[in-house]
Amino acid sequence: MPQIYVRSYGCSANTADAEITRGLLQSKGYRLAQTPVNSDLNILLTCIVKTPTETKITKRIKRLYESGKPLIVAGCMPKAMQSHIEEIAPKASMVGPDDIEHIVEAVERTLRGEKVVYVEGEPTERTCLPRVRANKLVHIAPICSGCLGNCSYCIVKHARGRLCSFPAEKIVEDLRIAVTDGCREVWVTAEDAAAYDHEGTTLPMLLDEITGVEGEFRVRVGMMTPNSVLPVLDDLIESYRNEKVYKFLHVPVQSGNDQVLGNMRRRYTVEEFRELVTRFRDAHERLGVSTDIICGFPGETEEQFQDSLDLIRWLRPDVLNISRYWERPGTEAAAMSGRLHGRDTKARSRRLTKMWKELSVETGMRWLGWEGEILLDENGRDGSKVGRNYVYKAVAVDTDARLGEFIQVRVTGAGVGFLEAEIA
Repeated sequence: MPQIYVRSYGCSANTADAEITRGLLQSKGYRLAQTPVNSDLNILLTCIVKTPTETKITKRIKRLYESGKPLIVAGCMPKAMQSHIEEIAPKASMVGPDDIEHIVEAVERTLRGEKVVYVEGEPTERTCLPRVRANKLVHIAPICSGCLGNCSYCIVKHARGRLCSFPAEKIVEDLRIAVTDGCREVWVTAEDAAAYDHEGTTLPMLLDEITGVEGEFRVRVGMMTPNSVLPVLDDLIESYRNEKVYKFLHVPVQSGNDQVLGNMRRRYTVEEFRELVTRFRDAHERLGVSTDIICGFPGETEEQFQDSLDLIRWLRPDVLNISRYWERPGTEAAAMSGRLHGRDTKARSRRLTKMWKELSVETGMRWLGWEGEILLDENGRDGSKVGRNYVYKAVAVDTDARLGEFIQVRVTGAGVGFLEAEIA
């Protein structure tokens, strides 16, 4: 059977789609190539959220296309930027994010020399399908596709569309199979996990069903927009009390200024963001927090950017995803006036990065002497292993224990975004 090379870029949902792609192909007898060197066909699952990512992927598509081997471009780019692919790889096949069930057929036809384009599908349940996981210990559980927002800068909505929540019973069954297969960490994944609502089952209710599955595993809840969290805030706080749920909150704020948030078409205020974080922190000690900031949105003044700096100084997030504003084709923000020069957005990004790194180490030092349990989930540098504690803080430790084991450690040091520990 032919060998197929599959590579994904971007979010965890794309990683899950790549795992499913490999699983579906392997179940039909195809062999999986580790590199494109010895493959018979190449598949790229693309991401277009930022201009630098698009540029990187465009170069990758061109190189693989020029190799002369059959190529399938999948993921978000085919749905949102089909003409771009036609220009750089005119004979490449395309499979959109809602057409994953056609991937085997696309491979078969492309290998026969056909060009196929599957980009008009509706969202499908990415549950209970064969998988070849990137990390055998981690089950990525997509719970919905698309979102309810209409952010002025976002191109992803053109690829993944409106919210479609998947059936809770199938999500839970998929998880039960994964835990039986040895998965110890579950990533509840979505563009906006808090927006999940399938026939009256909300995210807190789904989490209660997930944590009711027998087995020793931990659950990381993925990205949630603040306005979607607020209606379920009380129930979500209670669901987080289950010991299987990491006390980790990923809520992208994007700006610390209400006027900028309004221009972004974000549907919450800075005060509402502060309120939900404060409520969570009051309920869950040492809560782990991740957020996102866009530097240099069109029209953002120095004073408005200072508001973002002040908010991050207050928040002291464990993880901070910093993005310079990049114009994305077809978005409302692309036509807005007041666009900043690239050197200005870069300067703001550097200032924010420098401040967060200092805050990160300061915050990490508060963990010195802490003793507790971590789940080892990946290999680290120089023979060390990396685990996660109850707030999903990365902890590096030298140990002979195997990945997937829970071990007791004592924190001895802190770096940017991680802790160092020894066996307790």
